Amino acid sequence: MTAKVDLKVVLLGREASGKTCLVDRYLHDRFNFGVNQATVGAAFGAKKLQIGGHTITMGIWDTAGSERYEAMSRIYYRGAKAAITCFDVMDPTSFERLKFWVNELRNNEEHCKLYICGTKVDIAEGNRSGRVDVHSVSDYADEVHARYFDTSSKTGQGIQELFTAIAEDFIQSESKTRTLAADGATVPLARRDPVGSGRSAEPAGGCCA
Repeated sequence: MTAKVDLKVVLLGREASGKTCLVDRYLHDRFNFGVNQATVGAAFGAKKLQIGGHTITMGIWDTAGSERYEAMSRIYYRGAKAAITCFDVMDPTSFERLKFWVNELRNNEEHCKLYICGTKVDIAEGNRSGRVDVHSVSDYADEVHARYFDTSSKTGQGIQELFTAIAEDFIQSESKTRTLAADGATVPLARRDPVGSGRSAEPAGGCCA
């Protein structure tokens, strides 16, 4: 079954950075503790939202984090309006890997809005000395013009706020584009999504891909 997707969102990040758990909590309000089967290729989910009198359908692509699937991930982020780049707040190497995807998007999808997402903050509460420095992440987010959110798929912390912000930013951007068009300004044509942003696929992953 296909459905029209207004807002294509892609999740990128290292394997086991919590991407699949993040989507599962947002779409289904659940957390499957202990399930960590890696996503293969990508999984798709969609949600209809009512934001400020607007109705939109958000399509979310959860991509595989393994480096061997990088080429495939590039297919899925094409045409995305928003990208959530995830890192495990207790894993500095996952934050360094996040920078790779930020550079990818900046070089290939310049109109895609970036959101940096720190995951598993519930674990950091008991071990603050071991987590990635919040100020370093915040400074980096400012540097690349991204919005930064800390989240926990276990407790739900920050997840609704993250996706609501994405939807609100999209609506604001679309309203601005329509205003420019009405005023006669030149507006760039949207790129076609080669994988079909409205195409549904069965989830192929577990909790913490």
